[in-house]
Amino acid sequence: MGVPKRKNSKSRRDKRTANKGLKFGSIACCQTCQEAVAPHQVCAACGYYKGVKVLRTKTDRIHERGQKRNAEQVKTQANEPIATDVEAPKTKVTKKAVKAKKAE
Repeated sequence: MGVPKRKNSKSRRDKRTANKGLKFGSIACCQTCQEAVAPHQVCAACGYYKGVKVLRTKTDRIHERGQKRNAEQVKTQANEPIATDVEAPKTKVTKKAVKAKKAE
């Protein structure tokens, strides 16, 4: 096995590794929303991969939650009995009104 004759300087060592820099990866765009996406990855914005819905996104969950709430409100409104005999609103009894009745 070869043994180095002398120590390599830092600059000589760094010159050897200088051209091993990072290369930019390729970027594709989503077929449904045209968002920039790494190739062969699910789109984080819309949750589609190759035109098929694969992932539930945050907006999907919010939309579903809103639909559930609306359905529950409709159910509770349907179950409430409709008041046919509505009484007249009662007037507030004050001390002055009680004194006036006693005086009569």
